[in-house]
Amino acid sequence: MRVRDRALLNRRLDGLGTTIFAEMSALAVATGAINLGQGFPDTDGPEAVREAAVRALRDGRGNQYPPGAGVPELRTAITDHQQRFYGLEFDPDTEVLVTAGATEAIAAAMLALLEPGDEVIAFEPFYDSYAACIAMAGGVRVPLTLPAPGFRPDLDALRDAVTPRTRLLLLNSPHNPTGMVLTADELTAIAELAVERDLLVVTDEVYEHLTFDGAAHTPLASLPGMRERTVTISSAGKTFSFTGWKVGWVTGTAELVTAVRTAKQFLTYVASGPFQYAVAEALALPDSYYHAFRDDLQAKRDVLAAGLTEAGFLVHQPQGTYFITTDIAELAPGTDALAFCRALPERCGVVAVPNSVFYDHPTAGRTQVRFAFCKQQDVLREAADRLRKAFSG
Repeated sequence: MRVRDRALLNRRLDGLGTTIFAEMSALAVATGAINLGQGFPDTDGPEAVREAAVRALRDGRGNQYPPGAGVPELRTAITDHQQRFYGLEFDPDTEVLVTAGATEAIAAAMLALLEPGDEVIAFEPFYDSYAACIAMAGGVRVPLTLPAPGFRPDLDALRDAVTPRTRLLLLNSPHNPTGMVLTADELTAIAELAVERDLLVVTDEVYEHLTFDGAAHTPLASLPGMRERTVTISSAGKTFSFTGWKVGWVTGTAELVTAVRTAKQFLTYVASGPFQYAVAEALALPDSYYHAFRDDLQAKRDVLAAGLTEAGFLVHQPQGTYFITTDIAELAPGTDALAFCRALPERCGVVAVPNSVFYDHPTAGRTQVRFAFCKQQDVLREAADRLRKAFSG
C-alpha cells in the first residue's frame, strides 16, 4: 500500500481534530472578544508562590531534569496535602507521581491500564481529552449521560453499563463542564460497584478545592475498598491559578503508580522543574488561602450567573469548578450550541464554549453553552452587559 492510499492520522483519533478550546480562544484573539471559553484565570496566583518559582530558578533548582517521579519536596507536599484534607496516607517515594498537568496524568493512566478493546465508562459531557486518551490507548469509551438540569448520575444505568469487558471507570468530580459534585451516597454506590465488579477507577479531581454552597469534595480513594483500585489525579493549575505551569500529580498504590509512571516516562519524561518547588510551597498555604479562594470564585459565579439570567440564558447553577452551563433553547430557538458560540464573538464580543462537543450523544447537549467565571468581576460584568444588550435589548 502506498502512503497516500491510507489516511495519515491514526484512525483511533479520527474525528477529534483541533480542540474546541483552541478554536474558541483563536476567535477571541481575532475579534478582541472577552474570553469566557477556556478555563484559565486572568490574574496570577499568590505572589509568594510566584516568588518561590523565581527563587528556584535563581538557586538552580529544577533547571535541569528533575527526578522522574518528581522532586522529593513536591512529592512530600502532595502526601501532606492528602493527609491534611482527606486523611489519606501515601508514601511519597512509591505512591506519588508528578506529571505535566492532569491531562498528561490522564493520558498516562489510560495508556498504562488499558488493553485494546477494554471498556471505559465515563459520564458525559466530559473533558475532551478523555475521548482522545481512551482512543490512543485502544480502549472503548462507554458514555453515560448526566441529564440536565441537575446533571446527577443515573446509578442504575451505571450498573447496567458494566460488562465483562469493562476495565475502568473514569470519573470527574467536581465535574467539568456541568459543575456537578458527587454526593456521599453517589460515591458510596460507585465504590460498592467498583469493588463488586473488580473495576479500576481513575478520578480527575483538579477542582477539588472549588466547591460552593456547602458542597464538599470527597476523594473516592477514601472510601472502603477503593484505595487499592483508584488512581487519583489532581493539579496545581486550578487551585493556585497557575495553569501555564502544568504541574499535576497521581496518587495511588505503589503498583498503580508504577504502572502509570511506566507510560508517563515515555511521554514528557519530566517537566516543570522549577515550578515543582513552588507548588510544594503552595500546597502548604494555610486553610485561609483555600477558603478565600473558594469564596472569591463563588462570588464570581454569582455575578456571572445573575448577568446570564438577565440576558435570557437558562442557567444551571454549578456546585463547583470554574464553569456555568447554560441552555439557549429559548434564547435562540432552532440554534445549536456550536453555531451559537461561533457567532457570539462577532455578535457581542464574548466567547463561550458549546457543551455539545463534550458529548458522544451530541443531541443531549445540543443547546448547552458553557461560560468560565474565573475572571475579574469587572470583566464578568462587562461580558454580562454585552450579552444582555445583544439578547434582551
